[in-house]
Amino acid sequence: MKFKFEPQFKGSSVQGFNRILFGVLFLTLELLNPLNLEQGFAQANFYQGKTIRIVVGLTPGGFCDRGARLLARGMPLYIRGNPNFVVQNMAGAGSMIAMNHIYGVAKADGLTLGMPNYGVYLDQLAGRKEVRFDVTKMFYIGSPEKSDIVLYARADAPFKTVQEMRKLPEPPKCGASGTASADYLIAKVLEDTLGVKINSVVGYAGGSEIDIAVEKGEVLCRGMTIAPHFGREPFDSWHKKNFDRHIVQTAEKRDPRIGDVPTLYEIFEKENTADESRRVADVILRGGDFGRPMLVGPGTPVDRVNMLREAYVKSMNNPELIAEAKKTRMDMEPVTGEQLQALAKRVMNQPPAVLKRVRKILE
Repeated sequence: MKFKFEPQFKGSSVQGFNRILFGVLFLTLELLNPLNLEQGFAQANFYQGKTIRIVVGLTPGGFCDRGARLLARGMPLYIRGNPNFVVQNMAGAGSMIAMNHIYGVAKADGLTLGMPNYGVYLDQLAGRKEVRFDVTKMFYIGSPEKSDIVLYARADAPFKTVQEMRKLPEPPKCGASGTASADYLIAKVLEDTLGVKINSVVGYAGGSEIDIAVEKGEVLCRGMTIAPHFGREPFDSWHKKNFDRHIVQTAEKRDPRIGDVPTLYEIFEKENTADESRRVADVILRGGDFGRPMLVGPGTPVDRVNMLREAYVKSMNNPELIAEAKKTRMDMEPVTGEQLQALAKRVMNQPPAVLKRVRKILE
């Protein structure tokens, strides 16, 4: 019995098979090309002997600065080439200066990272002319925590509650570092949604300067993220001396450290605040989920973004860094770069009615 070979591919089928075979051979040769191998090796070792700069959009000593320095010690352990890390503070305008630098000045090569104030997206939503960045085009590396806000005041201030603030003959002065900072945002949200008049004194370089102003009596109050309020001076000393009191917090559930302080959402329920007002407040305040975001500018090579993200995740799981953060009372509630990327798109994609209301609040 004879076996006759019958081709399985005839006519155009044979030609299609030949094209596939040629493609496979071409790809194999390209991968084995010494030039391509050299380029791939160069990419993998890009950070060898390099220095990575973290530009912090706030003053030294605050939690954002401390978080950046913690990551600067941890991330090099997980980046091939073991690059050096340095932290540079570029405070001002609620981190707008730092964001403009990252977006339009710094080279998009993965050697300049930014850690701005979480609310910088609101400056873009508000359409401020000083904005030279687009938060949806940045690449996010991660954030070590989320950031809910507490409004505190001097204990001798003539009010103890939001309701009492609303009845004051003159709006109390509250310090603010910029139009996208926690101190400014909580004041504007209270005014728009609950009718609480607050005189926001804007222009302080950072939170530490506002705290000094509170001690001197230049301003009576300040809104700030909860974690640093219970993690550093002067607040430790203040709490021992009962120097300050807490008025309201923006967390969805009460933070255990201020369990006797109502949330803004509880007040909304109690006062039957309109749904539209609640939605606008949520757009502004849920930005706290950004925490203290680490990011790089648009155009940064994707492979370097991925390397930085991987190093960030591994750092957040490093037992020594976790212990150090706990020792210094830094909250650790990590958010991934992918989660921040999705959040940026979500908060910026608002219907016209909500966007108009947000812009009015932030005028």
